Amino acid sequence: MKTTFYTATTLDGFLADEHDSLDWLLSQPIDDDGPFNYQAFMTDVGAIAMGATTYEWVLAHHVDQGEKWFYEQPSWVFTHRDLRRVADNITLTSAPVAEVHAAMAAAAGGRDIWMVGGGDLAAQFAEAGLLDEVVVSIAPVTLGAGRPLFPRRFDLELIEHDRNRAFLCARYRVVGPRLPPA
Repeated sequence: MKTTFYTATTLDGFLADEHDSLDWLLSQPIDDDGPFNYQAFMTDVGAIAMGATTYEWVLAHHVDQGEKWFYEQPSWVFTHRDLRRVADNITLTSAPVAEVHAAMAAAAGGRDIWMVGGGDLAAQFAEAGLLDEVVVSIAPVTLGAGRPLFPRRFDLELIEHDRNRAFLCARYRVVGPRLPPA
């Protein structure tokens, strides 16, 4: 079992623009069956985690548009806000990531944990030594500002890379915190 931050980013390292828009992502060509594809990734996922902003984006762009909650896996939403729960398999929590990770691992039943987003929450998992990989699809777009991919100093090791149409896709092992220069 591993915990993976599987996401997409702009070339300049943003998950979303300053208004939490993903228009930059949704306009890029991708092969749904190509390298690093979502469906193949999801076959090994037994539990998911996301932050409040990511959860609210999913609600606004899918659930509130008439779609049902599309994650079958047990899902944890890390928040300090009062959010509505739209499915029985969602747990809203403000507990520390280390405490919740143990429950997620148990619920995953030996399968992987997907750290959906955002970047700050993924960094909290990494700081706790609980993030194994960052898998990122990099779009040929720059935003100049927005929600950063990973807002902490960490060393990563490139394990694998490929191209999926417009995206450069890469898998990194989380090595550990990057120490400040001496």
